[in-house]
Amino acid sequence: MCPVATHEGHPWLVTRYADVRAALADPRFSADLRRDGYPVLAPGQREAVASMPPTMAGMDAPEHTVIRRRIQEEFGTRRVRAMEPDIQRIVDAAFDAIENARGGPVDLVKALALPVPSAVICMLLGIPYADHDWFNDRTTAAFRRETSAADRVGVFTELMSYLDRLVRDKEADPPDDLLGRQIRLLREAGEYDHDELVSLANLLLIAGHETTAGMITVSVARLLTDDELRHELARDPARIPEAIEEFLRYFTIAQQALLRVANEDVVVGGVTIRKGEGVVLSVQAANRDPRAFSEPDELRIGQGRGHLAFGHGAHQCVGAKLARTELRIVLETLLRRRPDFRPAAPIEHLSCKESINVCGLEELPVVW
Repeated sequence: MCPVATHEGHPWLVTRYADVRAALADPRFSADLRRDGYPVLAPGQREAVASMPPTMAGMDAPEHTVIRRRIQEEFGTRRVRAMEPDIQRIVDAAFDAIENARGGPVDLVKALALPVPSAVICMLLGIPYADHDWFNDRTTAAFRRETSAADRVGVFTELMSYLDRLVRDKEADPPDDLLGRQIRLLREAGEYDHDELVSLANLLLIAGHETTAGMITVSVARLLTDDELRHELARDPARIPEAIEEFLRYFTIAQQALLRVANEDVVVGGVTIRKGEGVVLSVQAANRDPRAFSEPDELRIGQGRGHLAFGHGAHQCVGAKLARTELRIVLETLLRRRPDFRPAAPIEHLSCKESINVCGLEELPVVW
């Protein structure tokens, strides 16, 4: 436990697995971005938040509980399982397009990692796929560290304006997609709020795209450069879900820590966090804590259970099942259809996405 300097203020940095997990489950810590003392890591963050309606990720109980309960079913086992055939078709279409290159080289970031989650989120929210390049550019800019304060506010304003029009179009005749079902459900309950649904759509769009794309990229890169692991999973595809849990722990794709502010005095790791003080909860460090994982700096299938890559507690990622399913289908399809992919350049020569808060590669060229 130690104080750190951020863009604005000096919150506490929390790194041990047990401390991070406990803080994430403790209702005495607030996720409300508008509260005084909430850590600000980037220019424009506070202004962007002030310019938009609050999202579920930045709410506390009971408001957070109510909104999360409304959409929980959309990301539950039954709904995600029903989406699997469509996700498989999306992934197969990506591989069909790749194979048309007849040996490559093909950049798997542009040909696989980006289009798959884009198409899935379009399907989920009922967004025209023709618009995916436009919102891909905006979501990337939202994550980019060097985006200026004014530009960050502008990005969120553009996204909210787009989603406002999208939701208004659906209100006239709600379709059978997540937003349409929410419109019908909330109208029947007499609880419909247009701005609240736009805010939810914005959260799901941003949270469900860049992160899944990055996770696909680094997982595929690892498989292509680890012959033993690739052959092991090709022989026994039933182990892919277990491998995914270790990929999630090992890579911890979201490079920005989870942030909270204390509602009252709380003791964490033997240190008293005073009311109004912020905490930076490093799930990256927690997922490499030797007290929690036997070989934290090694990728070992079987030790990823209990990782914090999706957070923990009331705000644990609501789309975790969907993200796992997308990644599983991509890896299964890769090992079934193209186990002969090999990197067209040494991995260590490829550029990492250093400028955004999501781990990944700028490109992953392959041949076969």
